[in-house]
Amino acid sequence: MNLKNSSAHLANFTLVACFVLALFATNHVQAQTKITSVKETTNDAPNLIVITTDGFRWQEVFNGMDFELANQKVFNHGDSSYLYKKYGAATVSERQKLLLPFLWNTVATQGQLYGNRFKENKVNVANPHWFSYPGYNEIFTGYPDSIINSNDYPPNPYSNFLGYLQQQKKYKGKVVAFAAWDAYDRILNEAVSGFPVINGFESVSSILKDPISENLSNLLKDSYQPFKKVECLDVFTHYQAMHYLKTKQPKVMYISYGETDEWAHHGNYSNYLDAAHQVDAWLNDIWNYVQNTKGYKNNTYILITTDHGRGFGSEWTTHGADVKGAANIWFALLGPGLQKIGPLGEQTKTQQLYQKQLAATITKLLGHPFKAEHPIGEAIY
Repeated sequence: MNLKNSSAHLANFTLVACFVLALFATNHVQAQTKITSVKETTNDAPNLIVITTDGFRWQEVFNGMDFELANQKVFNHGDSSYLYKKYGAATVSERQKLLLPFLWNTVATQGQLYGNRFKENKVNVANPHWFSYPGYNEIFTGYPDSIINSNDYPPNPYSNFLGYLQQQKKYKGKVVAFAAWDAYDRILNEAVSGFPVINGFESVSSILKDPISENLSNLLKDSYQPFKKVECLDVFTHYQAMHYLKTKQPKVMYISYGETDEWAHHGNYSNYLDAAHQVDAWLNDIWNYVQNTKGYKNNTYILITTDHGRGFGSEWTTHGADVKGAANIWFALLGPGLQKIGPLGEQTKTQQLYQKQLAATITKLLGHPFKAEHPIGEAIY
């Protein structure tokens, strides 16, 4: 994908976002009516929402805006002032909260945040490839098999923990996934796993029949496509997922955002940071809904992470086995009783964790430890 940055691209993106927001504002009353007609989640089994933002570096998570990148014309596209006004500050703490206010004001106080290598708290991928399909396979199967070696790899032969939960009585029929990238029906092996995977330019209207779903489908179909047919803009993934969350109230949901990786590959540091900042705002929206909804409140775990890291300096635009630092990642947890794992807040003790441990960890928290026909990384507690 060869995308040249231009003001027209950003204008189109803004216009699309405005259309979606206007749609939801217009249909707010209607949506609320629909929600109250749905039986609220009353099952005592804990809920789970997994959220990933593709290829978002640990450096920005823990240090905020990278001055070295913000100062380079090739990455700021001649407008460093925009970056400094929005994300620049003298201290790390200020920069963290300017870029990712929800992560640092809420997750880092009420939850747990892992992967600050400045403090020797390390999280790595265990697979040898350091790009997307192998990373997502590792997250969901707990098995970093080197055979998963291409983003074009066919349907995943390994069981994932979402499919495992789908087989459990209290979660059956209550699992769903939404993803901007069109590879997830293969990564999660939708045909075998038994739950719907809405990815790329597929629409929520395929599993949810109502006027809002139909309008979202039309907007998606007619939207600006900077990444061609491979990946839709995150705004569509988010609002389709939110509409499903509020209308059907699943017990297990996965949401995958992709723009952080796409804009990084195109060397656009402003768009990369803006995409991350927007994901952070959406995380806040999701958490507010969860904590104000019966059945979800104080009974929902949220896992936030990424599939791979990126390089340092000028190599921040890329990743892969030959890129130093691309195996370095991070993750965060929100939910009840996390003290059983460790203290709340940013984790500062010296330790080495791996992406392959997430599947066992999150399912253990739910009380349904993941079991599969293949090896699984051990839980972190």
